[in-house]
Order: sequence, then structure tokens, then C-alpha cells
Amino acid sequence: MNETKVPEVTALFWCIKIAATTLGETGGDAVTMTLNWGYLAGTILFAVLLGALILAQIRAEKFQPLLYWATRIASTTFGTTMADFATRSLGIGYTGGSALLLVCLLAALGGWYWSEGTISVTSVRTARVEVFYWTAITFSQTLGTALGDWVADTNGLGYVGGAGLFGGALVVLLLLYWRTGISRVLLFWSAFILTRPLGAMLGDLLDKPVAAGGFNLSRPGASAVLGAFILACLLLVPQRAGRAH
Repeated sequence: MNETKVPEVTALFWCIKIAATTLGETGGDAVTMTLNWGYLAGTILFAVLLGALILAQIRAEKFQPLLYWATRIASTTFGTTMADFATRSLGIGYTGGSALLLVCLLAALGGWYWSEGTISVTSVRTARVEVFYWTAITFSQTLGTALGDWVADTNGLGYVGGAGLFGGALVVLLLLYWRTGISRVLLFWSAFILTRPLGAMLGDLLDKPVAAGGFNLSRPGASAVLGAFILACLLLVPQRAGRAH
């Protein structure tokens, strides 16, 4: 078996993934709101950064943890600003934005499956598959942001209620993983999508005003703490590349 260009899926992977999605929310809000760039300028900024990092990731000969997670953070930050731009600036709302992004994600996964016969991350070892992978990742991050806002605002659950809802859904997926023979690929992508709105809820909980149900923490400060946590995890706990089957 050969190594893939993505990390082995372990408990640490999910821990860093949730922290990265939370950082994406606070980091995106820091640029568009705290620095007052606005959603369009923020989206363009992170799109350029994401494109450069994806290119570097594809050109890398093997899995590089710092590069991989930098690209993941860029994708989730771009997802935050893009979802906010689509649902607020374009005026299609959270429901319309979530539906549109779901179609885009399914199209990306469908194209990947049509090309490779699988959407398993164990196939991520060629440039072509990496393009499918990062496209699906980006759409899933953007969809997760829109879903989080849809649940918290449109359905009135608030940030704590939304975090509880998505956290509970992830527990159900974990039980299905332990107790059933349901496709591991299906469970992976389901968990991958659901961890994004969980991170969005946690990020909003940290930086939104108290009157809106948040803790009103500094967005740049919260982002710095989350970034330091992720970096510490990467430096202190070695990550291995996943195995290609």
C-alpha cells in the first residue's frame, strides 16, 4: 500500500478538524467584520490564499502536516466568508444558500466517484484526485457554515442549541461507526460535513455579542488561541499519512 497525501483519520484528526473549523469562523469574521473588509473582499482574499495553498499541496511529493492543515484552515475560512457573502450579500438567505451549496457538494462528490469509482480519502494520491478532494472539502466547509447559520438564526436554536444539535448528531454517527457495518466512507463524509457547522457554532459562540447569545470575545484573540492550539497539536503529536488501498 502507498501513502496518501492526506492524514490518517484518527481521533486527533477530528480534534484538529473541529478546532480548524472554529478558527475558520473566527478568522473569517475577524477579516470581514472586525477589520471591516466586507464579505466580497474577504472572500477574494481567502480564495487567492486557498488557491495558492492547494497548488502547493498538489505539488508536494508527500503528506506534509503543516501544509495540509494550513490549506484546510484556508478552505474553512474561505467557506465562512463565501457562505456569508452568498446568504447575506446575494440575498438568497440561509435556506437557499444551504440548498445551493449542497447541490455543489453532491456534484463534486459525484464527479469524483464517476472519475475514480470511489470517494474514499484513501484514493487521494494523485493530482486529479486531489482536485476533486479539495473541491469537495471547500464546498463542504461552505455548506457547513450556511447550515450552522440556518440552524442558529432561522430556526432560533441559538449558538449553544446549534452546537448541541450538531454535537449530538456526531455522537450518533460515532455509535453507528462502532455498532453497525454502514459504509465507512459515507460515515466519514457525514461527519466531515457536520463538524463544520459545529465549528461555526462554537466560533459564533466565542465572538458574537452577548445580546446575540455569544461570549463577545475578541475575534483576533480567539483566532490566535485556536491557531496556537492547532500548531501545538501538530508539533507535539506526530501525524502519519493515510494509507492508499
